[in-house]
Amino acid sequence: MAIFPVILCGGAGTRLWPASRPEKPKQFLDLTSPLSLFQETVRRVEPLARDGGKVVVVAGREHRGFVEEQLGDVDAVVLLEPTGRDSAAAMTAAAHWIASQDPDGIAVFVASDHHIPDDAAFRASVLEGVESALQERIVVFGVHPTEPSSAYGYIRPESAGLSPVASFVEKPDRQTATGYLAQGYLWNSGNLVVAARTLLDEVRSFAPEVGSAVASAMPAGVSGVMELKAQFESAPRISMDYAVLERSRKVWVLPVGFGWSDLGAWDAVAATDTGGRGLWIGGNGDGANLVRAAEGMVVATAGVSDLAIIAEPDAVLVCHLSRSQEVKSLVERLREMSPGHLTPGAQESFATTAARFFDWMDLSALPLWATLGVEADGVFAEALDARGKPVGDFRRARVQGRQAYVYAAAGKAGWSGPWRRLVAGGLAAFEATNLREDGLYRTRTGRDGAVLDDTPWLYDQAFVLFALAAAASAGIDPDANAARAHRLFEALEALRHPAGGWREAGEYPFQANAHMHLLEACMAWEALEPGGDWTRHADAIVGMARAHFIDAEGGFLREFFDADWKPAPGEDGRLVEPGHQFEWAWLLTRWGGLRGDAWALSAAEALYRIGARGVDVRTGIAMDALNDDLSVRSAQARLWPQTERLKAALILAEGATEGDRARYVRDAHSALKGLMRYLQPTGLWRDKLKPDGEFIEEPAPASSLYHIMVACEQLRALEPRLPEWGS
Repeated sequence: MAIFPVILCGGAGTRLWPASRPEKPKQFLDLTSPLSLFQETVRRVEPLARDGGKVVVVAGREHRGFVEEQLGDVDAVVLLEPTGRDSAAAMTAAAHWIASQDPDGIAVFVASDHHIPDDAAFRASVLEGVESALQERIVVFGVHPTEPSSAYGYIRPESAGLSPVASFVEKPDRQTATGYLAQGYLWNSGNLVVAARTLLDEVRSFAPEVGSAVASAMPAGVSGVMELKAQFESAPRISMDYAVLERSRKVWVLPVGFGWSDLGAWDAVAATDTGGRGLWIGGNGDGANLVRAAEGMVVATAGVSDLAIIAEPDAVLVCHLSRSQEVKSLVERLREMSPGHLTPGAQESFATTAARFFDWMDLSALPLWATLGVEADGVFAEALDARGKPVGDFRRARVQGRQAYVYAAAGKAGWSGPWRRLVAGGLAAFEATNLREDGLYRTRTGRDGAVLDDTPWLYDQAFVLFALAAAASAGIDPDANAARAHRLFEALEALRHPAGGWREAGEYPFQANAHMHLLEACMAWEALEPGGDWTRHADAIVGMARAHFIDAEGGFLREFFDADWKPAPGEDGRLVEPGHQFEWAWLLTRWGGLRGDAWALSAAEALYRIGARGVDVRTGIAMDALNDDLSVRSAQARLWPQTERLKAALILAEGATEGDRARYVRDAHSALKGLMRYLQPTGLWRDKLKPDGEFIEEPAPASSLYHIMVACEQLRALEPRLPEWGS
């Protein structure tokens, strides 16, 4: 018989505002010790996972980062809910997983945010409950009340000791609670022990809609972090108390002697022996104050007592400890008056954030880079420092192509700056210095035009093709630029690889990245010359992605390969970049829409889900790199993955059903807000965000503007629908 402790991470902890917020609820806060409540719970229950048992955590997808970080090295299974459906669905999902591993497995359901100071006494009670659960009982833990509290639900046992439950009672007023104490009622702790199959049987009897929805939502995996399928969202939103426990005849109550508190409000926190960081008890006379101050903040008191003073950077709560339960109603008022102080940033609609982004692009970035970002000969600068001075004594081909594209796209969008001169002049100057005799373009020249690196990178040729398509689409020498594009693609035959695709220059000749940008360029030309060679070229590249680049089992895109287009050996072959998962998802959605190809949309959705695994749920920022087991390889976050996440979420939202669309739109808004963190009012940007939340101070690379512009185009295309979609 194996025991499986199940930690339920639901609940918002609204009465502990402003420390507890939806993006970081109370279970992940350190309120009673240097560990968070969740970590305390893990430490308390892990020793129970024996004889083949394992810790199981059920949490919201948005809290994945906290769960993984705070679990540390603990071997646990994590089930992630796409949306919260209350405890009945969460507990049923855990029971399904346990039963699939051990038909006789015993589940110990515990809340992640309770305070139980005596771990040994708790575990002893669990083992006593297990003995009863083996008799097909659902054993709930009843706590002996220490006062007539109106904050808890109550249980009326049929008799003393372990006994059947006569009834469950909702939170009473204080006078009624006093009567309950005299009649031997117990507090309902919410912790319970039950055989997984017993619980599933009762769910099928009393809540079949919950049972069927959850059964269809179970993931195929058996270990690690797993996401419940979308069918989970169809489960009724109901607690296990209402769904089963109040109706089942198998429910027994075990009175327990260990100390317990659900820490439901600040007065409950004050009643514990507080040792959490930034939390202290102090006061004057007979009373004491509970004070919690955010890092860097100072709170001083004089002549007051019995207060809760909770200071966060954007909000401060001061209330009498005896009125702590009223914080919930205060939060409800804030939800209407100032939602941003419940979830920072929530007060700004997607449409409003988009408008700020468009203003930054049109009024700051484009004018700045059209002036200070262009040198005297019409060539685009590599980077600008904080004072707007060009940096770098070289010019890369990819930057020239990208910047020409940016200003051609700006012109098509109605920007009134000198875009035509910038595009025509930039391409002419580039042609004069970078065109090789074989029709390909060298990668690097000096500011004086001297050749610094004659290598024709496939990546660079893709951006030349892309720039020529943008110029032709904007009406700049369309025939001449089309002829140049066809000549360039013919010259690419020199880089063809016998096993398919093209070879890249440099240390890694077989890679997906350059093909991605070549696909982007071919699709741009296909829009101008439909039904011709460009269509065939685009289809061939997608064929490479389907056959080689996208892992057949994992659904993720790899970066580097050997000469047979198999994953490269060693760590190179394991690299998975979230930004490229999003970028390919965007391209495949576009290509699949043109071809009516169902595989492409399915692959795009899978790539998007993989990319989302690289988004830090605490910050909403997409990180740089994962491994092929989807563990984090690099938590640094460059600017460009934020733009690719935005593009992919937007295009997938456009064709999604209502439920999925809402999720994609939320992701898109999150991505845009993440991107805005990088952008500076002057029209410059920071490129690299370190894991500690600080940006690396360096010149703004011109190459980023292409990513920002393509995201801007996708957002402008859908701007009229943003108010309808919300966020």
